[in-house]
Amino acid sequence: FEDNAKFGFGMAIAQTTKEARILRIMEENLDKVEPELKAAFQGYIDAGNDRDKQRAVKDAIVAGVKASSCEAVKPLLEMERDLVGKSVWIVGGDGWSYDIGYGGLDHVMANNLNVNVLVLDTETYSNTGGQASKSTNASAIAKFAAGGKPTAKKDLGQIFMEYGTAYVASVCMGANQMQTIKAFKEAESYNGPSIIIAYCPCLEHGIKGGLISAPTREKDAVACGYTTMYRFDPRLEKPLQIDSTKTPDWSKFKEFLMKEGRYFNLPRIKGQEEADRLFDKTLHDAQTRFNKLLAKEKLQNEE
Repeated sequence: FEDNAKFGFGMAIAQTTKEARILRIMEENLDKVEPELKAAFQGYIDAGNDRDKQRAVKDAIVAGVKASSCEAVKPLLEMERDLVGKSVWIVGGDGWSYDIGYGGLDHVMANNLNVNVLVLDTETYSNTGGQASKSTNASAIAKFAAGGKPTAKKDLGQIFMEYGTAYVASVCMGANQMQTIKAFKEAESYNGPSIIIAYCPCLEHGIKGGLISAPTREKDAVACGYTTMYRFDPRLEKPLQIDSTKTPDWSKFKEFLMKEGRYFNLPRIKGQEEADRLFDKTLHDAQTRFNKLLAKEKLQNEE
């Protein structure tokens, strides 16, 4: 659980090490093998990280190595399943990524290894009973925050954007499926660390009408500014692209909150006056996160 990022990072290192060994064997024996196998080796070397091109010559390499009289290339048969490069994805919730496993995740994102991370952000420890995490918004009720969490949601995306070397995306599939698909394709193609933070309604939210309305909740979350969709791609001259509306309807923010038990039960626990104060803080926190993104986008456009 807490070692998720480090295990995934280790798997990526192991894969990179095997890929380097494969290339070394091919390059060192290029002029020692039969012409057909030499051509297959050269095609593989020229393919780089293109898995389609690797896949196209894989069978020829395996057949050629089996028939080859060059013993030095025989170890390639032991690594047959590694001849086509692998995509490494580390998947976890917000309790892990924002909280208990953040140190390991930060280490992964600050490196240059080609590894991808998907955060299923439910804003609570969903799998262990609904405890508050650092992703939980102010005013939300959760275990260990029975009177509403007093502090703001951690802005994981903007933290990793500051490195400038990681691909970062915030997605909300119910609001925009194409933006979600685009983020996954870009993260996969980025030769370095990438992270996708996906806002995910869950059972612990106490949504009126149940989780069947999750896609609508996601759409409403973006429309009122509760969460923001964006993509930060270091390959671009202007890396930050905000995909949400630039003018959220903040007037519907509290209406959005009142459709979830973790929010609408707060007045009963804390009283209406204190609940309103916390709801105002939740709105202010969301506006602060959004305005920081707008400022970052504006600054890069002026440079």
